[in-house]
Amino acid sequence: MPPPGPASVGWWIMADLDISGAIAELRSTFSDIKAVLDEERLRADIARLSEAAGAPDLWDDPDAAQKVTSQLSHAQADLKRITETESRIDDLEVLVEMANEEGDEETQVEAKKELASLQKLVSELEVRTLLDGEFDELPAVVTIRAGAGGVDASDFAEMLQRMYLRYAEQHGMPVTVHETSYAEEAGIKSTSFEIDAPYAFGNLSVEAGTHRLVRMSPFGAAGKRQTSFAAVEVVPLFEQVDEIEVPENDIRVDVFRSSGPGGQSVNTTDSAVRITHIPTGIVVSMQNEKSQIQNRAAAMRVLQSRLMLVKREEEAARKKELAGNIAASWGDQMRSYVLAPYQMVKDLRTLHEVNNPSAVFDGDLDGFIAAGIRWRKRQQQETED
Repeated sequence: MPPPGPASVGWWIMADLDISGAIAELRSTFSDIKAVLDEERLRADIARLSEAAGAPDLWDDPDAAQKVTSQLSHAQADLKRITETESRIDDLEVLVEMANEEGDEETQVEAKKELASLQKLVSELEVRTLLDGEFDELPAVVTIRAGAGGVDASDFAEMLQRMYLRYAEQHGMPVTVHETSYAEEAGIKSTSFEIDAPYAFGNLSVEAGTHRLVRMSPFGAAGKRQTSFAAVEVVPLFEQVDEIEVPENDIRVDVFRSSGPGGQSVNTTDSAVRITHIPTGIVVSMQNEKSQIQNRAAAMRVLQSRLMLVKREEEAARKKELAGNIAASWGDQMRSYVLAPYQMVKDLRTLHEVNNPSAVFDGDLDGFIAAGIRWRKRQQQETED
C-alpha cells in the first residue's frame, strides 16, 4: 500500500472501461449484416411457412411436410439470432455504463468477455452473408474416399467421416448415410451421406479436396511415421433436376445386399443399388432405404445432382477460357492433419491452423469453414476484377 500523500490520493480508483470504439464497430458491422439477411423478409417467410405448417393436410405428403417444417425452423432460428444479437449489443452498452459508474472491476471483466463473445458471433453471422452462390442454400451430399496410404488411408477416411458427422450433429443438421464401403482390415474405402440443412452446401463446399494425415501409424512398424490421403467431394443436392435427363443406355445398375463392417449381412434381400454413369464414370451407391426401388430413386437423385454440378463447372470453365483467365483450382492437399512429431491442423489455402487436432476430429470445424468461405470470396472478387 503506498504511503498517504497528494500523489497517492485516489490511487485505488479504477480507470473507466473504454470499449466504445469496439462497440461502435460491432454495431456498424451488425447493421450491414442485418441488411443483407433482411429481417423483414425473414418475418414474411416465417408467416408464410407457419401458415403452410398449420394446414390440415400437411402430412399427407411427408417429404413436403418435412421440408416445410425444416425451413420454418431454420428461418425462426435465423430471426432469433438476429434479434438476440441486437439485444445483447444494447445490453453490453448498459453493462459498460454500469461498470464505469460503480467502478466495479468484476463488471468490467464481464463486459470484456461479452464483447469478445459478441465479436465472435457477429463474425460468424458475417460469414453467412458471404454465402451468396447459386447453390449455397442447398443441402449437401458429402462423399469421402480413401486415397494413397493403405490401411492408414482407410482409417483416415473413417476419421473424416466421424468428423463431419459430429460437425453436423453439433449444428443440428440432419444426416442420412447413403452408403458405406468398409475396408477389410480397418476403416472404410468410401462413404456418402446427405446433410439436409439450409446452406449445408455453401458451408461444406470449402471442405472439398484432398486431405492429408501425418502420424505414427498404429498399423505399421513401430516408430515410423506414415502419410496417408483421403478425398472429400461435396455436391449440392437439388430438389429436382428436370434439365438433366439420364438415358437408360447411359447407366448400369447393379443390385447387391447391404452390408456392415467386415461384410456382416444386415439385409437378407438384394435391396442396395449401385448406379454407374457410363459416359462420366460417376458411381453412386445407395443402401439406406429398405427397398430396391427406394434406393434406386435416391441414387438417381444424387447422380443427377452430380451431373448438374459437372455441367455448371464445365460451363464456368468455358467462360473463363473464352475470357482468357483460367484460374488455378484449389489443388491437392488442401489441408494437413499432423499428429507426429507435433500436433497441428493447417489449411494450406487460407493458412488457418490450430494446435488441437483432437478437437478438429471431434467436429470443431467452424474456424476452418469460416476462413475457407472468406478465402473463396476473395478469390471470386479477384477473378471478377
